[in-house]
Amino acid sequence: MTLRDPRFQSLQQRLGYTFEQPELLARALTHRSFGYAHNERLEFLGDAVLGLAVSSLLYDRFAGSDEGDLTRVRASLVREESLHRAALMLNLPDVLRLSEGEAKGGGARRPSILADALEAILGAIYLDGGLAPAMTLVRQLFGELIDSTSADAWRKDAKTELQEWLQARRIPVPTYSIAATRGQAHAQTFEVLCAVPQLSVQASGEGRSRRTAEQEAARQVLALLQTDHGADTLRS
Repeated sequence: MTLRDPRFQSLQQRLGYTFEQPELLARALTHRSFGYAHNERLEFLGDAVLGLAVSSLLYDRFAGSDEGDLTRVRASLVREESLHRAALMLNLPDVLRLSEGEAKGGGARRPSILADALEAILGAIYLDGGLAPAMTLVRQLFGELIDSTSADAWRKDAKTELQEWLQARRIPVPTYSIAATRGQAHAQTFEVLCAVPQLSVQASGEGRSRRTAEQEAARQVLALLQTDHGADTLRS
C-alpha cells in the first residue's frame, strides 16, 4: 500500500485526522516482518499516549473514584482485547503492511499485531499533531464505553482481589469452608469461613448461596488485611 492508495486516505477519514507527515502513518502500519522501518518505536510512544489519554478521560468521568478504581478501569481499557476491537472498528486489517509470509499466516487479523498497530498510530498522530488529536481519537474509540459504564462494573470480585493481594506478597491463597447452613432447603443461608493461615487472619460471610457467602467472607478478610492491623500482621 502506498501513500496514494485510496485505502490510506480512507483510513485517515476514519481516524478523523489528516497527517502533515503521512509517512508517519505509513510507518505505524508497518509490521516488523515487512521491513526495517517498522512500527515498534511508534508503538512504544503510542502506549504512553494511550495511557495518558485514557487516564484523563477516566479522571473526568469518575470524579468520585479512588486511584485503585481508576487503575482497574484503565487496565481493562488498554489491554490487548480492547485495542483489538478498536482496531477492527478502524478496519486496520485492510491497511497493515506485512511480509507475504505473515500475511498468509493471518497476521492481519492477529490481535497482538492489530493492538500494536493502533498504539503505533496514536504515537504517529502525537508526533504529527500533538496530544490533542491523539486524545480526540482515544475519545472517539473509548469515550462512549467510558461514559456508559460505572466504576463498579469494572471492579474485580472480592475473591479475585484477595487472591491477587496475597499472591503479590507471595502468601498462599486463602481457604474457604462452610461454617454453618441455616434454613430449609429452598431458602438456605450459608455461612462461610475464609482464612489465611499464614497471617492468622480469618473472617466469615453469609449469603443465600455458597458463592455469595464466599465473596462476602473474602471481602471481610481483604478489609482486615488492608487496615493498619493487617499491615502490622505482615510486618511481624
